[in-house]
Amino acid sequence: MARATAVKSVKKVLPPMPAVDEAQIDFETIELLFFAYRDFVSDPDAILAKIGMGRAHHRVVYFVCRNPGMMVTDLLDTLQITKQSLARVLKQLIESGYIRQMAGAKDRRQRRLYPTLAGRELALALSEPQSRRIARAMEDMMPETRSAVKEFLRRMRGRDENLEPIESEMD
Repeated sequence: MARATAVKSVKKVLPPMPAVDEAQIDFETIELLFFAYRDFVSDPDAILAKIGMGRAHHRVVYFVCRNPGMMVTDLLDTLQITKQSLARVLKQLIESGYIRQMAGAKDRRQRRLYPTLAGRELALALSEPQSRRIARAMEDMMPETRSAVKEFLRRMRGRDENLEPIESEMD
């Protein structure tokens, strides 16, 4: 006769949440941003999936191509992630031939990052559908409206400086 195993329920203690006035939340804009981001990354995600890479690889290739010769420390600051998070992704991009890492000319301890030709081609292939999507979204907008959209996005930037880098942010 089989004996039933009793599983004791462990209740996780959740951190206290601040009181929030739901009427003050702009759910419509939040949802528009969620869906816009989902669709904005969908084309590059499809390209990256074919080569066994993901969004973390996209961000690294993008910023290295935009700033050839940037130091690893600058990339960490730009992405606001930990060294450990970046290490795996950067290693794969270097081994795959998309990025090369070189010692600094003046300070050999510096690690400078450069895109290879394949890395540049990948970055352009990933950015092109995103650029097309932006152009379509703004095609009927007046120059002032385009400027307002860009200003809105600039103002959305900025992470709470009291927050630590997130380990899983690159995944």
